[in-house]
Amino acid sequence: MLETVPEITIYTDGACIGNPGPGGYGVVLLSGEHRLELSGGYQLTTNNRMEIIAAIKGLESLKQNSLVNLYSDSQYLVDAMMKGWAKKWQQQHWMRNKKEMAKNPDLWEQMLKLCNYHKVTFLWIRGHSGNKENERCDRLAVLAASQRQLEADIGYVK
Repeated sequence: MLETVPEITIYTDGACIGNPGPGGYGVVLLSGEHRLELSGGYQLTTNNRMEIIAAIKGLESLKQNSLVNLYSDSQYLVDAMMKGWAKKWQQQHWMRNKKEMAKNPDLWEQMLKLCNYHKVTFLWIRGHSGNKENERCDRLAVLAASQRQLEADIGYVK
């Protein structure tokens, strides 16, 4: 008997109060009638890190190998994954070119591993354009960034 692979839709967003500054992420996962919302924040981080972490947290929450459509308003995230930039940086030992290090290699490493397990299509969605789920992710991310007692983003480097 063939095992069916779940189809999941994930919306993600990251937010930062200042950049760098306190940051948060928001995630909405949808599968059939099921819905799960995730959020969290960090003391000092960047908006780009929060965008990537949101996607990582969404993918990490999946219990089994899945087909995923992941929507993000971060062109940085979507392009890095769909245009193969992150894989290229990894192959070049986290160098963007001969002189410039890629930013956030710790997160790209995690993302690439997750994408070896799940079949993920990253889709760009315009932020603050009225998409209900993207707006919800934004609210979750901003709320998380404004909480007290945020954890440290141990991978953040100035």
